[in-house]
Amino acid sequence: MKAIQIIPSRSLFMTSLSMLVIFTLLSACSKKINFNTSTVVPAAEGVVKIKKDSNKNSSVDIKIKNLAEPERLEYPKSVYVVWMVTEENGIKNIGQLISSKSMFSSQLEGTLKTTTPFAPKRIFITAEDSSDISMPGSYVILETKSF
Repeated sequence: MKAIQIIPSRSLFMTSLSMLVIFTLLSACSKKINFNTSTVVPAAEGVVKIKKDSNKNSSVDIKIKNLAEPERLEYPKSVYVVWMVTEENGIKNIGQLISSKSMFSSQLEGTLKTTTPFAPKRIFITAEDSSDISMPGSYVILETKSF
């Protein structure tokens, strides 16, 4: 009895190879970074996703859960501001964290989606009295390690 040898077709091989290359490129272009545990709001957890777009801008997507309302912090503030540390241009205010509670949960969540021409090296969030400031205060709520 002869054994049947199955040889994959060239097109199937090329399709599989193409999909592997695309998956590798998409994975390589995207970073997912967790925030360190906060000493100010220990229950707060969050993640930053950073992707380069076709124009070499950085797309930044931040999601935080278990936040405390800024007015209820030990040193009450009005808003959470997200900052980006870059190699070339120092520290940049990239926006106010948008806070919300869901209808089914009392957890305060925060999000921010933005695009910047700068390449981030670290992200941190401070509690502030106003969101339109150019330098962060010292009340750091969450931060990532350098990446």
